[in-house]
Amino acid sequence: MYSYKCITTYNGTKYNGWQKQGNTHNTIQEKLEETISRMLDENVEIAGSGRTDAGVHALNQVFSFKCKKALTDDFVSEINGYLPKDIRIISCESCSDRFHARLNASEKIYQYRIDTSAYGNPFLRDTTHHVPEKLDMDAMKKGAALLIGTHDFKSFCSNKRMKKSSVRTIYDVTFDYSKEQELLSITFRGNGFLYNMVRIMVGTLIEIGLNKRPAESITEALDGCDRALAGHTAPPNGLFLMDVLYE
Repeated sequence: MYSYKCITTYNGTKYNGWQKQGNTHNTIQEKLEETISRMLDENVEIAGSGRTDAGVHALNQVFSFKCKKALTDDFVSEINGYLPKDIRIISCESCSDRFHARLNASEKIYQYRIDTSAYGNPFLRDTTHHVPEKLDMDAMKKGAALLIGTHDFKSFCSNKRMKKSSVRTIYDVTFDYSKEQELLSITFRGNGFLYNMVRIMVGTLIEIGLNKRPAESITEALDGCDRALAGHTAPPNGLFLMDVLYE
């Protein structure tokens, strides 16, 4: 068997998320598996570095798979000729038999993009969340600083039945604002993220920016381990999986 590590980039607007599901064929994983299996004439199952929700995008989503045939140097260019135009494989390389895209990941970087223009940029509508009200970015940065570190992020998780540990480490939260595009980008780097965690953190920060809650409420939410203590879940279209890092 041959083992491969691939990086894919996709616009998730019209898909039901990354993970293969029983009630729909419209997922990123299924599109990739179907295309690779057809090209290699064998049943191939891929393992992604993580699941992105419906409507969420990725610049560098990593997946791994094993197959019976060695891939040619033309594999990437050939498969992109068969994939939908909003899904692209940008690299593929052989890897150790022990490599697993999810289990071996050490860090992930997500970015959330907010269109702050008055009326909303129609060319960014699928890849940003429109917030026309003025945001207090200093307050948002103050709140974001409280997320950094190792905490129990149970309040920032939509899965109420999760039995595994909800402790994660956020290494950094950075803000970048483009006056020209009126675009706010918030980037989160951590060792892992819970279900909807980034979107709930962003929703909470937006509420802080709109002066609907104080920055210190972040600490209360972390300590309380209660989903009701955190803010709303920001919509999926502004979220990007930017990168997956490995030791």
